[in-house]
Amino acid sequence: MVEKIPLLDLRAEYAEIKESVDASIRRVVESARFILGDEVTNFEKDFAAFCRAEHAIGVGSGTDALYVALKTCGVEAGDEVITTPMTFIATSEAISLCGAKPVFVDIDPKTHNLDPNLIEAVITPKTKVILPVHIHGYPVDMDPILAIARRFNLYVIEDAAQAQGAEYKGRRVGTLADMACFSFYPGKNLGAYGDAGAITTNNAELAKKARLLRDHGRTSKYEHQVVSFNWRIDALQAAILHAKLPYLEGWNRRRHEIALTYNKLLKNSGAQLPVIDEDFGSVWHHYAINIPKRDDVQKKLKEKGIETGIHYPIPLHVQPAYQFLEYEAGDFPMSETVAETTLSLPMYPAMTEAQVQHVAEILLGVLSERASDE
Repeated sequence: MVEKIPLLDLRAEYAEIKESVDASIRRVVESARFILGDEVTNFEKDFAAFCRAEHAIGVGSGTDALYVALKTCGVEAGDEVITTPMTFIATSEAISLCGAKPVFVDIDPKTHNLDPNLIEAVITPKTKVILPVHIHGYPVDMDPILAIARRFNLYVIEDAAQAQGAEYKGRRVGTLADMACFSFYPGKNLGAYGDAGAITTNNAELAKKARLLRDHGRTSKYEHQVVSFNWRIDALQAAILHAKLPYLEGWNRRRHEIALTYNKLLKNSGAQLPVIDEDFGSVWHHYAINIPKRDDVQKKLKEKGIETGIHYPIPLHVQPAYQFLEYEAGDFPMSETVAETTLSLPMYPAMTEAQVQHVAEILLGVLSERASDE
């Protein structure tokens, strides 16, 4: 019988923490307080502490976090925001929904994060924000980006949707820039049981404005300072996340152990493996390799019971939704190469050493078969 190994196993995670999560859900339901309140406040306080940030603001999703952060920093129609084409569309979507223009910069070939060396060339008088994405949980090289932002008087917002707990040169993601945005989509390292997100910042004024914007612009129940919208996190998701938060450090450590094992076992595979650097403390949201003829490899792995993912097969600059920006194939060659070759292997804390070794053995076998056929 073929052993099946999923890309992600949320059932195993729930089994580990069932008692704590069930108690949190029951507490909210019995209280009948479902919007904001103590559950949200307590989670925000402890998530801020986890990130080593002064403030955390819970919102309805990672996309909400991006939009609210951009609006908090004053992004509006006609502005430009510099970001990467190698990410999920929520990053650029939030920019577009502000009426601003996403301006893409290609990625570093080793980390697949936005390349700081390419930023300055695309800055214009309309540029308002630089929005780097910590892709796969691997931190962006932030110091040169922050230096550019200071020189040109720009905001920097971290898209940390995949990077809860990641560290850059000893500083935790979520505190590196003016604001940071987190997603708690169920598959994230810290995932809700639905949509949820958060913004972190060390700037009290930005935090105050973000709290205002996320809740109809209100300063009291029926007094509204500005026209805004409902981007609140609900109490049920906050309680679930709060119950899971104490486990996150351990889960991230286990992910790192799995990544080290993969790198050791696959070092002679011929695939491009993720970089491991002590200054860039990844939390391994994905373990993404790069390999030619990726689709064929993925198909053969599936036949042998190994589920994999592709993050992301179509760079943003060639998405149908962004044809109006008039980018063309070839404009960002590194992003396009990565999109054609990236493959995410199973990665979740409940994976056993035997399962990690099994995935590696099956992958090595598939690659060996392919090499002998060529």
